[in-house]
Amino acid sequence: MFITFEGLDASGKSTQAELTRARFLEHGKKVVYIREPGGTHLGEKIREILLDIQNSIDPVAEVFLFSAARAQLVREVIRPALARHEIVICDRYVDSTTTYQGYGRQIPMDSIHAVNRLAIADVLPDLTFFIDIPIDEIERRQKTAGKITDRMERSGRDFFERTRQGYIELSESCNRLKVIRGERTPDTIFSEIWSIIEKEIPSSSSG
Repeated sequence: MFITFEGLDASGKSTQAELTRARFLEHGKKVVYIREPGGTHLGEKIREILLDIQNSIDPVAEVFLFSAARAQLVREVIRPALARHEIVICDRYVDSTTTYQGYGRQIPMDSIHAVNRLAIADVLPDLTFFIDIPIDEIERRQKTAGKITDRMERSGRDFFERTRQGYIELSESCNRLKVIRGERTPDTIFSEIWSIIEKEIPSSSSG
């Protein structure tokens, strides 16, 4: 089974991914837990480039950098793990490029889809959880945490409004993508996520 978590920064998606990993481990499952960009030696190097605030990266170059890291991750980690019938949990995946670079950076969607198809080699998640919170709440959380923002996080409110709308529109046409209200407590959110996963486990050939 392949599960991905999506959402804007500070949405709590990483927390939910980690809680999901822990629950599967409690059930005695073998779990591969990875993040994007990253998860491989090459991917982590690309991550450093993408998030470095000193780098000025053209939006088209940004698409190819994210996709290069993803292509390596799919072929080196994800596909082999699924072939071993392990649970794969990924913090971000292909939907991030569709929403961040497609909707957010406003790169033509046909170009985004073409690059995505090449990068993922037909490896799509069984389930994707989009942890949705309003932009005002994201800004409040970031201010409260006092976190130093990376290059992507400095893209501006309009960018994130477009990106969030992209996730919402994507969920309307994609059955695997579940919208989860992220303003609630982590435990409440996880209870909803796990109930959805439990319903999908019997029908998943890789679970």
